[in-house]
Amino acid sequence: MAKLSSINKNERRKQLVKKYAGKYAALKAIANDESLDDGERMIARLKMAEIPRNGNPTRIRNRCELTGRPRAYYRKFRLARVMLRDLANKGLIPGVVKSSW
Repeated sequence: MAKLSSINKNERRKQLVKKYAGKYAALKAIANDESLDDGERMIARLKMAEIPRNGNPTRIRNRCELTGRPRAYYRKFRLARVMLRDLANKGLIPGVVKSSW
């Protein structure tokens, strides 16, 4: 089980990203639009820098839904490998079977 503070920190980041998502997307579109002059694009980049650092979507860490483990994370199941194996062996994940050859 991951530290509760790390899990809570990641949840706060998710909330900030959701809060600033519209503003961030609009500024990023302006900053990447090559049809605009360099001055407007630079102003958009400066405004993006004013958004809180944790408001950036790349700051969110994928974590296991059950344990909060940050590594060995399977996106399809939203679980860490340890919990994925445990639940799969118990037959609690539909369509996942133990392989043998």
